[in-house]
Amino acid sequence: MASIIEIGCPQIYAKQAKKCAPPTNEFLMGTWHVTHSSLPLWKGKRNVNITYKEIDSAGEKIDDLVQYQAIGSDKIKSVNGVDTPTPGNPGAWDWRGKGWLKIASSHWECLGFGHVDGNNRWAVTYFAKTLFTPAGMDFYSWDKQGLPQSTVDEIIQALKGLEVKEITDLADAMFEIPQN
Repeated sequence: MASIIEIGCPQIYAKQAKKCAPPTNEFLMGTWHVTHSSLPLWKGKRNVNITYKEIDSAGEKIDDLVQYQAIGSDKIKSVNGVDTPTPGNPGAWDWRGKGWLKIASSHWECLGFGHVDGNNRWAVTYFAKTLFTPAGMDFYSWDKQGLPQSTVDEIIQALKGLEVKEITDLADAMFEIPQN
């Protein structure tokens, strides 16, 4: 059976493989649960979620609130920033921290998105390397329970099917983030 998962490459690999058609802002708004990641910063963390809210009606700025807990802790930590669309790169965003994190910035892109099991949405995001973190990917689920394993497997296979070494390496490095 052919996969219905469609994945694209980040803009930096556009010559090697196609880029994903971007999701609408409406699709992105709300709370997403990060169920899988290749980013080392999420190791030892649980209940990682990201809430996107439009700041202005034109959708030019999006509030980006990340919340998480360390495994074994009840304390909820958060990181807040603002996403602005990357000029000339639909589906890509430039993040800037708020408050003491205003000096921090990053670039992220949506590599794929869709629906599974009725109302559950999924998305794959790619984060470019920064001074503080390596490049990485996250899998998002609208449902805190995550995605069916078959969907996770299809996403990983679609990422590897792009035949871009960095993306394949990141797909191989994905680990599950506990949600409870």
